[in-house]
Amino acid sequence: MKYKILIVDDELSILQSLNGILEDEGYGVIQASSGEEALERARKDPPDLILLDVWMPGADGMTVLDEVKKLYPLIPVIIISGHGTIETAVKATRMGAFDFIEKPLSIERVLVSIQNAIEFSRLEEENRLLRKKSDRKLIGESAAVFNLRDQIGRAAPTNATVLITGENGTGKELAARMVHHLSRRNTHPMVEVNCAAIPEELIESELFGHEKGSFTGAYEQRKGKFDSANGGTLFLDEIGDMSHRTQAKILRIIQEQVFERVGGSHPVEVDVRIVAATNKDLQKEIELGRFRQDLYYRLNVIPIFVPPLTDRLDDIPLLVEHFANEIASESAFGKKKIDQSIYPILREYSWPGNIRELRNFIERLIIMSPGNLIGPGDLPADFRNVLHKENGETAYFHCESLEEARSCFERDYLLRKLEENGWNISLTASRVGLERTHLHKKIRALGIKK
Repeated sequence: MKYKILIVDDELSILQSLNGILEDEGYGVIQASSGEEALERARKDPPDLILLDVWMPGADGMTVLDEVKKLYPLIPVIIISGHGTIETAVKATRMGAFDFIEKPLSIERVLVSIQNAIEFSRLEEENRLLRKKSDRKLIGESAAVFNLRDQIGRAAPTNATVLITGENGTGKELAARMVHHLSRRNTHPMVEVNCAAIPEELIESELFGHEKGSFTGAYEQRKGKFDSANGGTLFLDEIGDMSHRTQAKILRIIQEQVFERVGGSHPVEVDVRIVAATNKDLQKEIELGRFRQDLYYRLNVIPIFVPPLTDRLDDIPLLVEHFANEIASESAFGKKKIDQSIYPILREYSWPGNIRELRNFIERLIIMSPGNLIGPGDLPADFRNVLHKENGETAYFHCESLEEARSCFERDYLLRKLEENGWNISLTASRVGLERTHLHKKIRALGIKK
């Protein structure tokens, strides 16, 4: 990602000098020679960082800083001044400035400050998203969910390493966030790493960082995920896909809380809690020689199993309502009502993709259903076909009441007959023994749609 920096200074020489240096470092640069111009440019195209002079004609740096923090509180601002005083530095810091650098500028100091500010801003954004995600609760009242909540509640306040297992789409990431959110480390970052998504040749640099010049393209020192998670939690997702070489280094860090950056020789100490997750059977991976047994025992201090959706089918109505509300708040479709007669049908499906598949399915129904009431008639044909192939008995056998079962049976029966007769209402009415107007009323009442 190419970060965009706005330089604000009324001295042309400084603008030109900083512009050349920052472009050489790979940054995109915007210039402004006055406070008014800076605010105008920031409003039109918000930068990732602002280098801001204090003493300028018109709106001075403090005025610009105050306005920027009102408009874009997350954009880091570094103050540069040739008339720096302790009072000015303190005031700027209290107003939200990330750093205060006196002129004449040390280019090395400026570059380090920019790097630190961008990294800090990135982590702030990640934490903001994580806090937003942590608001998502574990939905359900089934015995499986109560047991999962209990396991998380017991594990979270400790510093013990946690290994979360379960099928794809069950919510292992949500469980990891809950562990962090309920821990004593929740004021520090939770940093996520998808071990399966990072190429083998880059994973060590991603986890441990690297020193300047350690390999081609390493133009500066870069901190890794362990550095970023210091004091907090490092979530290693898909830990079963990690190479043996990296497994050995992870084992050492868990044991000693010390590591070395790629190309470095000095040990770096960290205080990080490891939460790992996998959908693989690590015992089998150990037997096949693909996972270290000693690392498994280090990770599996507190095992947490996230159950598949088939173990918590009674939670489907709560999950569907939750997803429908969530999707309505995120899209322009508005809130659509879910007919309760749809739930026995949804309970019959095997849900190989678990919670993730259920959410995607509900989003599909909300988008594709024309009306404001979603019923069995809105289920896609391929879903109904799979459902009937998978089950020897139909969904109405699992209805909670006779009335609900009768409604499910009538809808299923009439829908099949309509499909058999090419949706010819008169022909279908004749074959099922109903008057045409009566069949029309049944179709509307049961929410049957072509």
